[in-house]
Amino acid sequence: MSDVPKAVLYYNSASIWSFVVLLTLEEKGYGKDELDLKAVDLAKGENFGPKFLRINSKATVPTLVVPLDKSLSVEIESRYKAITESKAIVEFLDKSRSPLSHTHTTSDAPAPILTPATIDFTATCKVIIEDLLHSDDADPNKLLYMNARDEESLRALADSLIPLMKGKVDALNHCLSDAQAGNVRASEKVVKFWTSKKEAAQMLLEVYEKAKVPEAELDANAKAHRAEFFKVAKAAWEVGLVHVLTKLNELIIAPYALGEQYSIADPHLTAWLATLILLAGGDANDNGNVAIEKLGKHIGSSLVLSKVVASEAPRTDAERTSARTKLGLYWDTVRERPSWKKVYGNRVNLDLYQKRWS
Repeated sequence: MSDVPKAVLYYNSASIWSFVVLLTLEEKGYGKDELDLKAVDLAKGENFGPKFLRINSKATVPTLVVPLDKSLSVEIESRYKAITESKAIVEFLDKSRSPLSHTHTTSDAPAPILTPATIDFTATCKVIIEDLLHSDDADPNKLLYMNARDEESLRALADSLIPLMKGKVDALNHCLSDAQAGNVRASEKVVKFWTSKKEAAQMLLEVYEKAKVPEAELDANAKAHRAEFFKVAKAAWEVGLVHVLTKLNELIIAPYALGEQYSIADPHLTAWLATLILLAGGDANDNGNVAIEKLGKHIGSSLVLSKVVASEAPRTDAERTSARTKLGLYWDTVRERPSWKKVYGNRVNLDLYQKRWS
């Protein structure tokens, strides 16, 4: 088995979409003999390096590199392809391990099919995944970087994000310097990519680095940048995100996205919702009512989600009240799944999780 080529998952422990793939691996019953996990340090800008860009020109994680089917034999040189979108990775993992598949694995875990069985449910999955969760309004990175709407919360956000943003800017400066000096070969397209990413990160870094400076002491340019930051943050959290959450609460059937069937939409929704709740000050151990209440309080009065009563949705925990939002019920349900407990546990800790695959 050691001579058989493995797939490689490039991921990061702060990447929401990495969690989507890890949840899928657990749900599908993949064994550690089928793929390797390789952490990409985003704080050091490893995703922008020429080596990673040759794998994924968009510099994003997760990225799954898989051996091509016709090159799995130990007698021939293996060839690979990279899958760079979490949606495509989940679909690939769902199709690649089933009761009828013949992958090189020693895992005897069940391999449930996550793809919906009906046209209507397939269309619903598409709306949830593509139109809502992967929309600009739902972008978890934007919500993270803009998770401050007043000076106090900006100071706290800056303390947590300055190291990440400095690392990104430094890495991109290094890439650009190497390209200019001829130390690395980089096309004009790559140089423009590095430049645009550096400029975006630099703008955020400038706001963060002046977060502790009182408004009255800022120069006109810094005041304008802070005002624009708060304007974008307010729109992201209080308008765009509210639209997404409202539509999701209406669209999902509960207890899972499509009702009783755990589907291809659920890893996406689980990881995305977990990230939002953590950004809102919630905890992985909060029950559904508490988690959604914290999220609503963080967003403000613009979020109003309809509730379902117990007779319309099954209850599995005595501490839950008789009326919950569908998203609250969903949160309660997915937290009880083995995949959640293995990937998230009591806290988000992918370093421990990775050891299971080493």
